Amino acid sequence: MIERQKNIDDIQDLTQTTPTEEVFERSLRPADFQQYIGQEQIKKALKIAIEATKKRSEALDHILLYGPPGLGKTTLAYVIANELKGNLKVTSGPAVEKAADLASLLTSLEDGDILFIDEIHRLPRGVEEILYSAMEDYVIDIILGKGPSAQSLRLDLPKFTLIGATTRFGALSSPLRDRFGIVNRLDYYKEEEIAKIIARSAKLLNIPLQQDSLIEMSKRSRLTPRIANRLLKRVRDWAQVHGDNTINQEALEATLAILEIDEKGLDASDRRVLDAIINKYSGGPVGVNAIAAATGEERQTIEDVYEPFLIQLGFLERTSRGRKATDSGYLHLGVQPPKNSAQGSLL
Repeated sequence: MIERQKNIDDIQDLTQTTPTEEVFERSLRPADFQQYIGQEQIKKALKIAIEATKKRSEALDHILLYGPPGLGKTTLAYVIANELKGNLKVTSGPAVEKAADLASLLTSLEDGDILFIDEIHRLPRGVEEILYSAMEDYVIDIILGKGPSAQSLRLDLPKFTLIGATTRFGALSSPLRDRFGIVNRLDYYKEEEIAKIIARSAKLLNIPLQQDSLIEMSKRSRLTPRIANRLLKRVRDWAQVHGDNTINQEALEATLAILEIDEKGLDASDRRVLDAIINKYSGGPVGVNAIAAATGEERQTIEDVYEPFLIQLGFLERTSRGRKATDSGYLHLGVQPPKNSAQGSLL
């Protein structure tokens, strides 16, 4: 028990994000489309749009990227900026609290610059409305003064490209969504693509990696590059502390046991959500608020992090009456599915 606790202290939880992790992820970030692995259809469409934009010497249409967290939306924004050879300015929805904050960002841009707003669905409504004219006509209106003496000042903006990223596409207002000329949904990766990403990261970090460990790690990474890279770092930590600095099956299996990641890539939190639906609510249908109360997780975390992957694996489905565990979900937890189980209608 003491040794297990020591190992847990040595290896941080896979889902935590620290400043060190952010530096780690940036160091592995690809610089162009050739280095960017996966999302082939999106890359093809973006390459054509970027090439056409360069020939016309125009600003690229505004781009909206959406999908589950960790699939490379921020990385793709950096790649687009590099391909356009433009300066990239990065902010997030929660960081832009006032209209003046956005106005300051927009007026500091130059022709051809790219403004990336992560979690764009969290922009305050008043700030979002300023974006409408900025995106459409490249102007912003600033109100000077208050009351009857207030005056409106219109400022011209350079021809810039806005890249917005969100995990909650439905939370965006229709006027904002409609102003993006390019809208792309990032999907989960294939195991072979995850394997290529892990191999590339291991090479960049100069980490010896055995082939069987690479294949197994790609199966346990939730089909998500961010998780794959973090798992790689966690296994490297174990190998440096308890092994010979080589990522082999022993290091991988020990790390997976500590992090409680099973053969499908589910961690303890994923299984807790699935277990609550099956054992506390008889397999569902059950509402997300009830699941959140039973597991101690926030509703948004369940909807954005756990639910998409469980649905992807076929362990969970969304029905008109709530979430429901499938027969595969029952069997994964070692529970016999009810004989009269009927699949609910999808939303």
